[in-house]
Amino acid sequence: MSAANLASLGLDELRARRAELQSIDDAVSYVRRVAQGRADLARDAMERSSDDGDPTPVYVRDDLQSGLRDVLADRLLASGDRPPRPAEDFSDHPLNAELDALCAARGFSRLDQLNRAKLADLVAALDEFEQRVSAQRRAVFAELDELTDELVNRYRDVASSSVTTDDEGPEGAPR
Repeated sequence: MSAANLASLGLDELRARRAELQSIDDAVSYVRRVAQGRADLARDAMERSSDDGDPTPVYVRDDLQSGLRDVLADRLLASGDRPPRPAEDFSDHPLNAELDALCAARGFSRLDQLNRAKLADLVAALDEFEQRVSAQRRAVFAELDELTDELVNRYRDVASSSVTTDDEGPEGAPR
């Protein structure tokens, strides 16, 4: 959104757009994390597959909890550049439906039955999807940053216009 467009919006409109973008960011971030996790699980299956095409993915291991922690640790422990907000269930979001369709078409639910070529195709498709969703997320961040800057400037302008001098009381009234 251009600076002129932002300047034409009222404070309530700016706040509403910001809240809308935060909601979009929450959904996109959720789907992105799910895609990353699925790609990591598919990568794990590919790395563990033998020459005869017999992968042993993490969910088949004896110690499932430890195995998942090993595969997904960088996703679970990574810090974000924005403070977390309470998460909603975005499993019905259109991007998540697209991710589910991609996974279904490429056999994600059968990781232990896919050969290396099919696993590599799945990983590539998941990585491409995650990169596209990440680009959407960056665009949302850019607009959020613009809106936040505009809100800060407006608050700053209101605060500076309400500053009183030593000879004046509140709202310019003489002391």
